[in-house]
Amino acid sequence: MEIVNAGPEHTGRIAALEGLCFAEPWPPEVIVRLRERFLVAAEEDAVLGYAVLSTVLDEASLDKIAVAPESRRRGIGQALLDAVIARCRAQDMSFLTLEVRASNQAAIGLYEKNGFAVAGRRKNYYEKPREDAIIMTLVM
Repeated sequence: MEIVNAGPEHTGRIAALEGLCFAEPWPPEVIVRLRERFLVAAEEDAVLGYAVLSTVLDEASLDKIAVAPESRRRGIGQALLDAVIARCRAQDMSFLTLEVRASNQAAIGLYEKNGFAVAGRRKNYYEKPREDAIIMTLVM
């Protein structure tokens, strides 16, 4: 497995994974428009996962991270997070922020293990099902 910048050949597989991992997936045209923000965990022709990173000035946001259900528990999420953090450090970001479903204890544990701290809560942020978002931040 390798972490690479997303290319046109990844778009369809990212869109398929979006549908598996999110109740409200981004449509393919959004993925195409934002493709330069995607990092992909690729193995041969398969997309095992991806992360989407946005930056404004010296602030970064991990907009999405997803791992194919059949590929979970193999360190792919950690590898993607490591790549995102490395990119943020290389670009001299001050901090990296994300939102995560309050019920997603596996993801919260991963983020805490990597130095993220809870910075706040967004009430009823998610739909399908309606749920709070926990805001977490890593100071670089």
